[in-house]
Amino acid sequence: MIPFNKPYLTGYETKYIEQAVALGKLSGNGFFTKKCQQFFEENYGFKKALLTSSCTDALEMCALLLNIQDGDEVIMPSYTFVSTANAFVLRGATIRFADSETDTPNIDASKLESLINKNTKAIVVVHYAGMACDMDAIMHLATKHGLYVVEDAAQAIDSYYNGKRLGSIGHLAAFSFHETKNIISGEGGLLAVNDIQFCERAEILWEKGTNRSAFFRGEIDKYGWIDIGSSFLPSEVTAAFLWAQLENIEKIQNKRKEIWHFYNDALQELSHKKCVLLPKVPDYATSNGHLFYILCRSQTERARLIQFLKEHNILSVFHYISLHTSPYYKDKYTGGVLENADRYSETLVRLPLYYELEIKEQQHIAASIKKFFST
Repeated sequence: MIPFNKPYLTGYETKYIEQAVALGKLSGNGFFTKKCQQFFEENYGFKKALLTSSCTDALEMCALLLNIQDGDEVIMPSYTFVSTANAFVLRGATIRFADSETDTPNIDASKLESLINKNTKAIVVVHYAGMACDMDAIMHLATKHGLYVVEDAAQAIDSYYNGKRLGSIGHLAAFSFHETKNIISGEGGLLAVNDIQFCERAEILWEKGTNRSAFFRGEIDKYGWIDIGSSFLPSEVTAAFLWAQLENIEKIQNKRKEIWHFYNDALQELSHKKCVLLPKVPDYATSNGHLFYILCRSQTERARLIQFLKEHNILSVFHYISLHTSPYYKDKYTGGVLENADRYSETLVRLPLYYELEIKEQQHIAASIKKFFST
């Protein structure tokens, strides 16, 4: 069976974990944590980068930094993972779900202004498959109405919008290093701060609501509890693992993008015949090779394709169920039909994509998809 995902190891992960053990500090904010954070601040231009135990943690920090409270409203796409919404629901926010674009699963910027009212506090965008949302339009709208923008860049490491790194455009951003992502640490995430007003408080929230980091830098003579917060730091074991991945990010990215382009080229014939729709990369965006999807013509056809591929030893999966239709939120949802979000929920199929996926396996996958539609 060709798996949907297989974590890639560079060979240095255990070496660096052993180094972390030898250094004698395994809790957070040690040698490898600082190396990873410095990597992002220097190469991605973030005002501050803080490793977290997950992307979910990073999103929860965003909600805390924005002081989200009961009565606040947050706009986000319905077609996303539950963590995007959970982080803000936990602080009492009401979620206003927006539809996806016709051509991409990303949030439709043209439909956002109608969702804004006096209670709106923030817009959360999700760069699905590592492809950028229309950030100029979104940032213009946010500036016009005095709103904050959070980039859920869980899938978007090393991807760009008009030459700008994703995660560096909004006021705050969150990344994931889950084992299914391009760069991994098993579980793990990153909070990126681009608005300097949040830098100092972000570090305090990160350190359980204390100014402990400032104490260890010698900036104060004692530290104490000065704000709310939680234990958002990952251990040095996680950071050491991540550093081995970051050292090899260019090699990993190049290979994943090669596989993405293979699929895109190999399935063009089916696209021309209108059997499937392939991912569209807008002119302002790039693909970082995170995932490759196809859109079937119906939910029934998708189910048959997934089963057909399984019978040919290929594990493919569908993706998100629109959050506005979820068991938890459907009774709370007061908006209209989100046609495109529902279409992606019903017809999108993700194909296997991982570093060690061999060319003969890629060819088998493409040939099997073509065989399904030929019959």
